[in-house]
Amino acid sequence: MDSDNKFFNRLSFFIGLIALFSTACQPQPIHSTATTPITPGVSQTNTTADLYAGVEFAMPRVKEPQIPENTVRITDFGAVGDGLTKNTHAFEKAIAAAVVKGGGKVVIPRGLWLTGPIVLSSNINLHAEAGAMVIFSKDFNDYPLVETSFEGLNTYRCQSPISGRNLENVAITGKGTFDGSGEAWRPVKKSKLTAAQWKTLVGSGGVLSDEGNTWYPTENSKNSDTKDNFNVPNFTRKEQFEAVKDFMRPVMISLISCKKVLLDGPTFQNSPAWNLHPLMCEDVTLRNLNVRNPWFSQNGDGLDLESCKNVVVHDNIFDVGDDAICFKSGKDKDGRERGMPTENVIVKNNVVYHGHGGFVVGSEMSGGVKNVHVSNCLFMGTDIGLRFKSTRGRGGVVENIWISNIDMINIPTEAISFNLFYGGNSPVLEADQNASIEARDEKLVPVTEETPSFRNIVLKNITVAGADKALVLQGLPEMNLQNVSLENATLKAKQGISAVDADGITLKNVKIITEQGPAITIYNSKNVEIKGLTYSDIKAPVVQVLGPKTQNINLEKEDFQNPNTQVAKGKDLNSKALVLR
Repeated sequence: MDSDNKFFNRLSFFIGLIALFSTACQPQPIHSTATTPITPGVSQTNTTADLYAGVEFAMPRVKEPQIPENTVRITDFGAVGDGLTKNTHAFEKAIAAAVVKGGGKVVIPRGLWLTGPIVLSSNINLHAEAGAMVIFSKDFNDYPLVETSFEGLNTYRCQSPISGRNLENVAITGKGTFDGSGEAWRPVKKSKLTAAQWKTLVGSGGVLSDEGNTWYPTENSKNSDTKDNFNVPNFTRKEQFEAVKDFMRPVMISLISCKKVLLDGPTFQNSPAWNLHPLMCEDVTLRNLNVRNPWFSQNGDGLDLESCKNVVVHDNIFDVGDDAICFKSGKDKDGRERGMPTENVIVKNNVVYHGHGGFVVGSEMSGGVKNVHVSNCLFMGTDIGLRFKSTRGRGGVVENIWISNIDMINIPTEAISFNLFYGGNSPVLEADQNASIEARDEKLVPVTEETPSFRNIVLKNITVAGADKALVLQGLPEMNLQNVSLENATLKAKQGISAVDADGITLKNVKIITEQGPAITIYNSKNVEIKGLTYSDIKAPVVQVLGPKTQNINLEKEDFQNPNTQVAKGKDLNSKALVLR
């Protein structure tokens, strides 16, 4: 009997081991639960259902591309992975061969693959295996001018290193790397580099600005960089753009009017301008990506999602030179005429290191942004954490945005910023910039289609462990920032919260830890409700209420030890504007 028991015990043990190894060897899901702590580079969502869990609005499940099982390899078409041989034609032939088969996977094996632009086709999965690095050519002649949109305006731009237009079922996958050779295109300011780095850059060639404080890759690029042109010259003919072609830096990946798009796995880095730019696309999945640009790269955004519908962005890492995850929908008249909002988007489990903003809406949002869920993201050292920006002349409505479970640390300016007077500057002013160009203009102007509107934005469970300012709410006098609520937040910053030209602001269970007071300043705002406020031991006042247009400000007496000294009223404040309940 004992021997029988031992046999069955051993049998059970080995069956358990077999089950354990069988489970371990099965393909692992790419998602994890929304409540799991974020680990950079590790997928966080266990199931597709988890990705849609907790989303506050109804949206269809995002459709992923269905691509045939056929496979071709670029080496079958003469590609040489030495980093020296230009493989543009090999990529073209491989993609064409897959198209003839009805579509399939175009495999890029391990190696260094120099190439000119890659143009994608429908039903194609461009798959870069681990150890593969695609290096895009630095020869400007490889990138002809094409009609496109940049910074929300219809314009001409050099062809993108990777592009596709009017496609369906298109993917870029694998663990390889795509490098846009952005250093060949970008102007660089002297103030961005150390003395040794600047000396090396100048010694590499190129030309300097007349003042000697900006490096340009070519004389053409230098002569094209004028304040009147900015990034999108006000030209009408292609020939005019040809004259400044070197300055027309392309976005690295341009996907226009595509359906069922998947980017899963690769590293995209060192883009000439923006890194990833899906424009007017539908059913887009962006996951498990590593998106990198040098911190000093001008216009070096990570993701610019523009006028897209039904999108999921999850389990990605961003470390870039401008805004990291940015939603847009066109600029001014061009954006309003397009009339396509960015809508139905889920953003979960992303990590952002450097960037001008962690999650950003605007400033080109003339077509609107609506129905957005952002949760479980970590921002480390981004210039601003959550950033909403627009300006007069844009038009467009940004509404129905839900943001939760966001952690931020070491934010040099505002942790959360709403700025409807955005002037185009980086949040951290550079040596040649002046804060006065972003100064407020309180003159009332008529409300027209050019008036931007931000409303119905909910923020919950926000933790900020170090910023210059905790929260800035700045609307327009003629169109207040409307219905913004912040609940269950701990905000540690040098300065607290300011609300200017805001209507319908709710702060509930907010802890503000500041180095200097007041914790909250309210100016020309109305319908403000503050309850469950806690704050550090700062010199009075804790709350300051100002402005002749301010009305219906509601505070809780129990939130203050001495309301008479801790709540200050401006001399121009209406006597009935503030209520202590």
